[in-house]
Amino acid sequence: MVQGAGIREFILHDIAHFGIRASVSIIFIFHGTSKINPGFGGFLNSVGVPLEMQLPLAIAETLGGSLLIIGILSRISSSVLSMIMLSVIFYIKKAHSLSGQMGVELELLLLATNLSIIVIGPGRISVSHMVKQIPRFLQ
Repeated sequence: MVQGAGIREFILHDIAHFGIRASVSIIFIFHGTSKINPGFGGFLNSVGVPLEMQLPLAIAETLGGSLLIIGILSRISSSVLSMIMLSVIFYIKKAHSLSGQMGVELELLLLATNLSIIVIGPGRISVSHMVKQIPRFLQ
């Protein structure tokens, strides 16, 4: 009976890990695709970021989120997305406050989740786990 409980526990951990990875992925895919909007370029200029960064940011967030959800290059994608979140927290929002108009609570949550994915990896519900020939550092 204990063995059955252990198997259920592992399955629940795998499902929970995938759920966390998928929810963060969806957020980044949504935010990345919204950065293609020409109006976002005006926002970048207003905060002192060159307009040329609009497309690389959109691609990094959309591609990074897509790779995270399928579970390929998860650690690398999470590293790039973590750097983006750090730059938003300290450069764009200047770590002004935790909540409110310039609050960083969402960015901190996304940063913490990405750091967890870097440490834990993609999990068992991922293409990397199914293929098993991808080196661990590339998962």
